Amino acid sequence: MMERKELYRQVTDWFSANMETAETELDYDSPFHLLIAVILSAQCTDKRVNMHTPVIFRRFPTPETLAEASFEEVYELIRSISFPNNKARHLIGMAAKLVSDFNSEVPSEPSELEKLPGVGRKTANVIASVIYNKPVIAVDTHVFRVSRRIGLSEGTTVEAVEHDLTEGFAPELRPKAHHWLILHGRYTCTARKPKCESCGLQDLCADYKIRNIVL
Repeated sequence: MMERKELYRQVTDWFSANMETAETELDYDSPFHLLIAVILSAQCTDKRVNMHTPVIFRRFPTPETLAEASFEEVYELIRSISFPNNKARHLIGMAAKLVSDFNSEVPSEPSELEKLPGVGRKTANVIASVIYNKPVIAVDTHVFRVSRRIGLSEGTTVEAVEHDLTEGFAPELRPKAHHWLILHGRYTCTARKPKCESCGLQDLCADYKIRNIVL
C-alpha cells in the first residue's frame, strides 16, 4: 500500500499538470463581495449565486450600504436562494459587524472572520485563502468526499479531514489544493455517479481500487 506522503506527492503532481488554473467559480469584484457570495453559496450552487450577485453588488457596494439595508430589501434579492431568511439576516449582521469592529475591511485571519454573522470555519478559510492566500484549506462536501475517496484522509469529521489535508499539502499549495479538490468533486468525482472511467487519478484512488478488486 502506498504511503500517505507519497500519495500526496503523486496527487499534487497530477493536479499540477492537469489543473494548472484552479480558482473559485464565484464571481466577485472585492473582498466584501466575495464574502457575500460565499455566505450565499452555503447549500446552494455557485451558478445560482452568480445569477443573483450582480444586482446585489450594485445595490450594496460597501459594508455601510448593506448594514443600513432592511431585512425585506435583502430578502427580496435572495428569495430564490436556499435559506433566504437566515442568509438575509446574516448578510446584514455581517456588514454591520465589519463597520463597527473592522473599519469596514474584511479581516484576513480565519479566527477574526469567524466573528462575523454567517461565517463559519469553512467560509472563513475560503476568504482567507482566496483573498489573502493564507495557507488554509476549506473543507466543503466536495473536498470531504474526494479526500476520503482518494485516500488523502480517513477522517470522519470535517475537522479531521482539514487536519489531514493541512498536514499533507505544503503551505504554499493549500489555497490551490482546496480548489483542486472542489473542482474535481464538482465535475469528475461526483457524489452519486463519479466519472471514474475518465478520471486521471484512477491508479491512485483508494476507493476505485476497492470497488474494482477482482475476486
